Amino acid sequence: MEYPDLSDFLRKRREALQPEDVGMPRGRRRRTPGLRREEVAALASMSADYYSRLEGGRGPQPSVEMLGAIARALRLTLEERDHLFLLAGHGTPPRTTRACHVDPGMLRILDRLHDTPAMLLNRCGEVVAQTPTHVAFAGELTNFQGMERSEAYRWFVHPETRSLYAEPELSTHSRLLVSNLRTVATVDGPKSYAASIVRALQKASPEFAAIWDAHDVVVAHSRTKRFRHPSVGELELYCELIDNRDQQQTLIVFTAEPGSESAAKLRLLSVLGSQVMGSGQGFDRELI
Repeated sequence: MEYPDLSDFLRKRREALQPEDVGMPRGRRRRTPGLRREEVAALASMSADYYSRLEGGRGPQPSVEMLGAIARALRLTLEERDHLFLLAGHGTPPRTTRACHVDPGMLRILDRLHDTPAMLLNRCGEVVAQTPTHVAFAGELTNFQGMERSEAYRWFVHPETRSLYAEPELSTHSRLLVSNLRTVATVDGPKSYAASIVRALQKASPEFAAIWDAHDVVVAHSRTKRFRHPSVGELELYCELIDNRDQQQTLIVFTAEPGSESAAKLRLLSVLGSQVMGSGQGFDRELI
C-alpha cells in the first residue's frame, strides 16, 4: 500500500472538485480549494474521521467497498478508479458487462437532478446510483447483495416490492423486466451473469417461467406510469430513458405534468429527499 501516493492522489482529486460539481451549495465563507473532506465523506456514505485519516496517510488499508464509494464520491474515471485501487494495495476491479462503475458525466447529470426522482441502472437491472428524491420515492435500492441487486429478481422472488406500482402497471412491468433480461442473457450468452439470473428465476418463480416461455422479445415501454406512494398517494409520472452506450447503463428520470397534483407531490418528495441527503445518506455508492 503506497500511503504517500494514495494521500496525495485523494487530496488532488478532492481539490479538483467544486461543490456545484456534485450538487452541493458553495456557501459564502468557503476557503478550501475544491470540496472539504467531510463533504467527500458524506458523498461516500462514510464517517468524516475515517476519510480524513485515510487522506492523511493514517489508518488501516481500506476495503474494496470503501474504495469504490470514494471513487464515486470523487467522480473518478475508470482509469482513475483503477489507479486508486492499486495505490491502496488492491488489484483493479474487473470491468464486467454489469458496469457498476458510473461515468463521471452521468454522475454530473444525477447531481443536477437532486430534486427529481432519477436512477441509473446497469444492463442487469441493478441500481448503481439514485438521486435523494428517488430514494424518497422508491427507497434505497443500491444496498442489496447478490442476485437481489437485480430488479427482476426482487420483482419475482419478493412480490411485496411491487407495492409502489399501481395495479394497471403490474402485468406490463413484469413482461418488460423479462424481455429486458432475455435480451441481455441472449447477447451475453449462457454462461453470463444475466443467464444465471434467468435460471434462478425459472426455479423460484412460476410467474417468471410462464412469461419467459411466452418468448416475448420486445415489450413496448410506456412513457406514462402510475404509482401508489405510501406517503403522498397516487402519482402519474412520465418516464424518460437515456442510454449511455459506453458504460452500458440507462438513466431513468421521472417527471410530472407542470401544475398537476403529481407535480406538487414530487415537490414534497424532493423535500423528503433533501432530508435524506442532509442526514449524510447520499446516493453515491459503489457496488463492485
